[in-house]
Formats: sequence, C-alpha cells, structure tokens
Amino acid sequence: MSGFREAAEFLVQGLRRLEYRGYDSSGVATIAADGAIRVVKAAGRISQLEELLAQSPIGGKTGIGHTRWATHGAATDVNAHPHLGGNGVLAVAHNGIVENFQPLKERLQREGYVFRSATDTEVIAHLIASCLQDQPPDTMSADGASGDRMSADGTSGDGDYAPQVAAVQAALAQLRGTYGLVVVFRDQPGLLIAARLGSPLVVGVGAGEHFVASDASPLAGYTDKIVYLAEHELAVLTPNSIRVLHRDQGHVPHSIRQLEIGSGDIELGGCAHYMLKEIFEQPETIRNAMRGRLDTDAATARFGGLNLTPQQLQGVKRFLLTACGTSWHAALVGEYQIEALARIPVEVEYASELRYRNPPLDSDTLLFAITQSGETADTLAALREIKRKGYPTLAICNVVGSTIAQEADGGIYLHAGPEIGVASTKAFTSQCVVLAMLALYFGRLRHLSFPRACG
Repeated sequence: MSGFREAAEFLVQGLRRLEYRGYDSSGVATIAADGAIRVVKAAGRISQLEELLAQSPIGGKTGIGHTRWATHGAATDVNAHPHLGGNGVLAVAHNGIVENFQPLKERLQREGYVFRSATDTEVIAHLIASCLQDQPPDTMSADGASGDRMSADGTSGDGDYAPQVAAVQAALAQLRGTYGLVVVFRDQPGLLIAARLGSPLVVGVGAGEHFVASDASPLAGYTDKIVYLAEHELAVLTPNSIRVLHRDQGHVPHSIRQLEIGSGDIELGGCAHYMLKEIFEQPETIRNAMRGRLDTDAATARFGGLNLTPQQLQGVKRFLLTACGTSWHAALVGEYQIEALARIPVEVEYASELRYRNPPLDSDTLLFAITQSGETADTLAALREIKRKGYPTLAICNVVGSTIAQEADGGIYLHAGPEIGVASTKAFTSQCVVLAMLALYFGRLRHLSFPRACG
C-alpha cells in the first residue's frame, strides 16, 4: 500500500484476511521515516509476525506484505518474503515461480550480489536492483512519452519514475515463469510498482492512497473501487496516481470497477469458521444465482451474458465442460443435467489435462470453463488453447473482472460472494444451479416441451 495510514498495521490485517489460503511464513517491509526499508518477517503463523512488530514497531506509509508457501527454500525466517535487492535499494514480494532462477542467480553472483535466502524471489529483487543501476537518471518513460504519469482520475500528474519502471520492465523481460509482484524503492518513498503474469493482482483505488493485493478481499472496507491488472500489465502507483503499462502496448487506459463485496462479507458473523458460515449462506447464494434468470411464462431460463444469438446456440451439437477441483465435480453434475434435458452430448475434461491434449473437436462444439476464482491457471490455459483454435468459449465464474471472465467470449456470473473456506460449498451449489438452468435453456431451445419443462 501507499498512502496516509500506517502501512504495517494495514498489511498485517490484509494478510490475516488471506490466511485461508494457507502459508508457512509471513513478512512486511515499509519505507521508514529515515528513508531505509525496514523488513520484519517470521516463519509460522501471522501471530508470530505480530509479536515481532509489537516488540520492534516499524513506521512508514508505504509498504508491502506477503504470506508464503515454501517452494524454493524451506519455511524459515530468512526465506520469508519480502526480499531486499542490492544493498537495500528496494524490496519485493512475489507470488509465483521463476523457472530460470538458477542461471540468473549464478550471473548475479558473478556480478557481486550476495544472496541470503534460497528463494527464487530474491533473484527478482537483485535483478531489478541490477537493472536499476544500469538506468541513466534521465531515462524516458517506458512507453516513449515525456514522463507524465496519469492520476487516478485520468489527469496528468507531476514527476516521473522512469528509471524504476524501466528497471522493473527490463528485469521482467528476463524472467521465465509466473509472477504477481510488488516492488517498493528506498529512494522513491510513496512509489509502488506492481506487475502480473499468471498470478492475479488487483489495485485498490482510494482517496489519497492506493493498494495492491492478490485478491480483493483484503481491500474490502478500505475502498470500493478496484482495477484488475491483465497479463503482462504493470501498475505504477503513488498515493495520488495510478498508471498502467502493457509490455507490448506501452501506456494503456485502466478501467476502475466497483468492488462488490463489503467488510461484512469477509467477517465470520458469529460462526466458528468460514466453511460453516458459507454453508449457511447457500440458500441466499442459490437465490442470487437464480435471480432474474427464470422465465416462468416461457418455462425457460434467461442469460444476459452469453454473447451468442439463439440461432448460434441452436447450432451447438456438443458441450465441452472444463474445470479443476470442486468445479470439475460440478461439471460432472452438469453433464447429467444437460444430457437429460437438452439431449446434447457433453464431455467433461479436467483442465490440467485438456490444456496439453489435442482432442478432436467438431466445429459446432461449445466450451464452458467453470471456475470460482476465475484465475485457476490450468482452466485459464485450457480456455486459451480452445479459443486459439477458433471455438466459442463461455465461462461460469464467481469473481467479476477475473481473467477467465474477461478472456471468455461470454459467460454467467454466480453472484455467490467471496468464498473464503478452503472446501467449496456455496460456489459448488451455485455452479450446479447455473448448469441446471443452462440445461433447461438449451432444452427449451430444442425439443423440451412446455409441460415437461414446468413439471
């Protein structure tokens, strides 16, 4: 975050809202009043991080935080994020995997950079520091403009951070793998640079402050305006400005969306845990999934976001449903429903297999990608592969503005609200309800009679 409030306190609260994802260590880094980057991190629970911060508070209005699952390197204090680059000129928090970290690490070690952890993320930190050292102070902005940055309301702001932007872009160009990362700079207090490839990132837009998170839930209660970063996009943030750049297109306009969840949606509300809370939310989420979509006069369902005409849909001769995990089980239920009511052959494919297969598909095949988050990597890859081959793709998704929701040709939102419990409950039942309505819709497009649809 970058703004007017104490960063460490906000960051810890945000990390607590993401505890459901699982982690083995956590940490925060802030730009202190003396201009240095202060880092506090610990293996174990967030409560251990809070104890350390209580013993040695760190101030600062700009900071980053992260919870980590160990991939490269064991779950230790040293391997916890964030990681410093160079001689402390910047700090990085990163979600993802750098596949070519070893050759990059060896090259940086030859250049004199000292590694203190076994992580691939520290490679990113030192690589950006190395690229920053190569930037002349009068570097032009990455999109070739004179250096003005755009404010949150779309107007031009003062100043520029071209060396930092150019350094991050130069480092990212050398990475192979996935990343959702945020960088803070010692010599530019107030500046955050966030970048995304394969791992979700959202930017929260506030009054005199901006936030970055991998999920919208930590931002609820702090802002109701968010910007979803797309693949290969980079956001340059200060307390009063936001600028979005694309790797290939330079500066691109950003769309500010309404955050549809409030702080009450992510609180336990008296329940012992989130799974229990979400079990009891199912009657309401099922109503939300059905609201406005049942046409009792015509005994059918209605969907506003399919973006295909009834004539095009009538030409569909085969459904391909793809998903992972719980969504895959919902697809299995949908297979029975669609074949029973619509009499259309349905094939259910695990997305992690479909993305690597080359199945024979007829020209009248329609793909449905089913996902709660809209960011499931295998499901996204499968959708892109089928779409690349020219087939129409639709999504059944819960998170508005997610990558799959944006890249599919059309789709249906579940409107189930944030699902925090690890075992999916309300999203699963909402997916089954939507698939049942789809079965009814396609059945009525074809042969299903009014009396049978009503009965």
